[in-house]
Amino acid sequence: MPRMLHVGLTGNIASGKSQAALVFAELGAHIIDADRIVHGLLSGDTATAKSIAERFGGAVLNPDGSINRKQLAAIVFSEPEKRLLLNSLVHPEVRREVFRRIAELEEKSPGGGIIIVDAALTIESGSYRFYDRLIVVTCDPALQLARIVSRDGLSIEDAKARMAAQMPVEEKVKVADYTIDTSGTFMETRAQIEVIYQDLARVERKLTAHG
Repeated sequence: MPRMLHVGLTGNIASGKSQAALVFAELGAHIIDADRIVHGLLSGDTATAKSIAERFGGAVLNPDGSINRKQLAAIVFSEPEKRLLLNSLVHPEVRREVFRRIAELEEKSPGGGIIIVDAALTIESGSYRFYDRLIVVTCDPALQLARIVSRDGLSIEDAKARMAAQMPVEEKVKVADYTIDTSGTFMETRAQIEVIYQDLARVERKLTAHG
């Protein structure tokens, strides 16, 4: 059975990655959203939520036993060692679920297709090595800052701290097969995505033909 083309989609906070994923879905790609997987792992009385509570304390728990993501984010963005600890607890579970969903999609779509895994820490976790192609979404830093403040209700200082806590996008671009700059209009961004999707479709056809 020919496998599908596996593509990683990543970018730093408020880069426009999720919007890009929506356009790729509209064009025909199958999207796996790693943030939704994380949300599921932290919602309710899950084993992952319990391990996080054990290591970070009850202050990060909501009354229903789920993780208070805002409280947890405030801790890990201010303490790098805590961020590494959190990643070590969450990433293996996310990776397992991503691969399970990939296998499920391939079973349901024996004729091939394109799977795009939308994940913020694809490069940091080393997961990018498992994909056939990697897309990195970028945007102007001033626009990125404005988006964080507007979207998350953070102060400029806190927003800058979150930006600084991430791997520099220049480093991410070095391992990218494609980049999307979302600094312009939506139509300009969409035009870039359409060109990339056409190339991914070409690669996928070759993969299917040799599968």
